[in-house]
Amino acid sequence: MPSLRDIRKRIGSVKNTRQITKAMKMVAAAKLRRAQEAIVQARPYAQHMEQVLSSLASRARGGAEEAPHPLLAVRPLRKVELVLLTSDRGLCGGFNSNVLRRAQRFVAEGRGLDGQPYERIEISTLGRKGREFARRRRLAIRKDYVGIFEELEFAKAEGIAQELIQHYVDADLDAVFLLYNEFRSAISQRVSLVQLLPIAAQPVEPGAARPVEYLYEPTRRELLEALLPQHLAMQLWRAMLESQASEHGARMTAMDSASKNANDMISRLTLQYNRARQAYITKELMEIVSGAEALK
Repeated sequence: MPSLRDIRKRIGSVKNTRQITKAMKMVAAAKLRRAQEAIVQARPYAQHMEQVLSSLASRARGGAEEAPHPLLAVRPLRKVELVLLTSDRGLCGGFNSNVLRRAQRFVAEGRGLDGQPYERIEISTLGRKGREFARRRRLAIRKDYVGIFEELEFAKAEGIAQELIQHYVDADLDAVFLLYNEFRSAISQRVSLVQLLPIAAQPVEPGAARPVEYLYEPTRRELLEALLPQHLAMQLWRAMLESQASEHGARMTAMDSASKNANDMISRLTLQYNRARQAYITKELMEIVSGAEALK
């Protein structure tokens, strides 16, 4: 049975830990508010941009004409790249483990929708946890983007988009996938796997309106040359904001749960301390009474 001193030291240690978890919860809550405002502002533009380019992609693939841009061309998926977004730090509940399990399943399945296996899977990581995951499993890492989430900037998303486009064209990749946590609420995140390249056409539902017919000025090719890199940069920027907001929400929830567990542990340890102290006092009293009786 632990001594009273040991129990007091453990109570003090748990109280110190509770102070840390409460402070981390407050910091995560403050960062979450800013991140949530940023993602709410970025979502409408990213969604409308995706709808427009998906419509263009569906029209380009509707007939026998050749795709007007290499990033719209569809070919069998044999060589693919996975862009994996995780956090640089832990203590955020299941935020990293959920997305890493999905990445592991993606690599383990190793095949496209047509059932054909991939010949090569490369991984680009944004976040230290994703890099450690890929290294432990000896996966092929094309590039590790270090320090992306220390200070988020749209210019970083543009640079990554340009590298992906260049690698897609030069290395003759068949597809680029993006895996990240999509922010839904402070207590809920959803793992999302989307195809960045080639631009995926939206499925046409039965009875839906016909795709919008666009008039191009100056030319269709020139407009796509300007729009497609902007679209990829915007989708990456949105995913980075979603991942950051999800991380802060997961950390806030995890630290709140840790603080509550600390309170419960302090209550149990205090009860144990009081019982041990009462037993010690009772023992001392019994020894005094026994000594007094022995002297009679």
